[in-house]
Amino acid sequence: MAGWFRRKINSIADYKGLKMRIPGLGGKIVGAAGGTVVLTPGGEIYTALERGVIDSAEWVGPHDDMKLGLHNAARYYTWPGWHEPGTTAEFGFNKKAHDALPADLKAIIDYACQSIQVSSLMEYEYKNTVALLKLKTEYKNKVELTQLSASTLKELKKLSDQVIKEESERTPMAKKAYASVTKFQKELNDWRLISEAAYHTSIA
Repeated sequence: MAGWFRRKINSIADYKGLKMRIPGLGGKIVGAAGGTVVLTPGGEIYTALERGVIDSAEWVGPHDDMKLGLHNAARYYTWPGWHEPGTTAEFGFNKKAHDALPADLKAIIDYACQSIQVSSLMEYEYKNTVALLKLKTEYKNKVELTQLSASTLKELKKLSDQVIKEESERTPMAKKAYASVTKFQKELNDWRLISEAAYHTSIA
């Protein structure tokens, strides 16, 4: 999701002056759009949003957002999550320590990482489905689900490309990662558009 907003986002111009809790690259892009990024700790987001200290906040998705009570702090729940359209888990460890492990323990780590990635993704797909339905039914008079316009998304994409390109030039590793992800995304997009995306669009 793009986040919770105290006022509706109708165009890219509405990001100007917007005080938003959104970290990382998403925050840099909101800043480039004219917004002010406020790095509010997770436990303080609800209070800050409810009291108007911030105008909007991005957290996780319907399930976790409702656990945090954000549906009681702002009216407009906006989609899609342009800054994070998908989620992946990651497991960091010391490469030298990993390489020194015997083959069987390396295999256990590989399997554990794969298992957590798949099971957690599927679990959240279900939990977000349930939470979204709840927002649409039990909270339909309190929460308004809104979609960012195509023109707003195009402007955010331009800013995203600019910010990410600049970030990629900071280090050789960032440059390498950027080139790899960009290439894969372009190739994957052709498939996704004629598979899942085409199916869901046709039955919507």
